[in-house]
Amino acid sequence: MNVVLGRARRSVPSRFARILSDIFSWRFALLVFASLLVAYPLLWVVSLAFSGQQALTLVQLPADASPAQHLHALIPLPERWTLDNFRALLSEQPFLRWLGNSLVIALATTAVGLSLSCSAAYAFSRFRFAGRERGLMLFLISQMFPAVLMLIPLYVIVVQWLGLGNSWLGLILVYSITALPFCVWMLKGYFDTLPYEIEESALLEGASRWTIFTRIILPLARPAIAVTGLFAFMTAWNEFILASIFMDDESLYTVPVGLRFFVSDYASEWGYFAAGSIIVSLPVMLLFLALQRFLVSGLSAGAVKG
Repeated sequence: MNVVLGRARRSVPSRFARILSDIFSWRFALLVFASLLVAYPLLWVVSLAFSGQQALTLVQLPADASPAQHLHALIPLPERWTLDNFRALLSEQPFLRWLGNSLVIALATTAVGLSLSCSAAYAFSRFRFAGRERGLMLFLISQMFPAVLMLIPLYVIVVQWLGLGNSWLGLILVYSITALPFCVWMLKGYFDTLPYEIEESALLEGASRWTIFTRIILPLARPAIAVTGLFAFMTAWNEFILASIFMDDESLYTVPVGLRFFVSDYASEWGYFAAGSIIVSLPVMLLFLALQRFLVSGLSAGAVKG
C-alpha cells in the first residue's frame, strides 16, 4: 500500500512537469500563434457587428497618441456594445428576403445533389458497366480545375440555351452539378466499405434492388450522407460568383450577393456587413453541431476499403 501511495505521489509532480513542458514547448507556442491569427479577424467582425457604427475604426485616437494607445487600438473592442446593426439589417434592409432565397436554394441543392449522387455512387460501387472507370475519372478530373473556368459554358447553357437566367431553378441546377463529382466520390468510397453479403442475403429473400438501396444501403450510409449533404449545402450557401452572374433581380439575390452591396466604392457599411456575416454563419454552425456525430465516421469510413 505504501509503495502504491509513493508512486502516486511521485507521479503527480512528473505529470505537472510534463504539462509545463508541453505549455512552454515550441509546438504549443506555434499552436497559440496560429489560433490568434485565425481568431483576430473573427474578433474584428464581432466587434464591428456589435459596435453600432459602420466605420472600421473602433477607437478614435488623438494626433499625439502614445504607443500604448496605438497598441490598444489594435485590439478590436468597441467602446459600446449594441444591437443597432442587427436591428437595422433585419428591419431596414432586404436581408431576410436574401436569407430566405439562400435557404431555399441551399436546401433544394442539397436534395437534388444527394438524390443524384446517392444513386450514381451506388451504381459505380456495385455494378460493372461500360464506361464506369472513365466516368469516375471524368468526375475526378472535373475537380482539378477552378469553378471559374466553367463560368462561361455554364452561362451559355443555363441562360442562353435553357433560358433559366435570373431564376432559382437555374442556380439550383448549377450548384447541384458543381457539387455532384465530390459527392459521388465521397459516397462511392463509403458504399465500397459496406459488405456485399448483406445485399446477397436480401436478394435471396426476394428483395428488389430498389428495396435494398432504400431500406438497407441508405440507412447504413447515414454518416456519409450527412457529410455529403453538409458539403452540398455549404456549396450553395457560401457561393458568390455564379449567383452574382446569374441573378439580376435584387429580390432574388442570395445572401453573399446581397452583402456585397454593403461595401462598395461609394459607401461602406461595414457594420451591416459584419452583422450579416454573423447571421449567415449561424445555420452552418447549427448544422455542424447537429451532424457532428456523423462527421468523423463519415469522413474516415470511406478512406479504407474493408
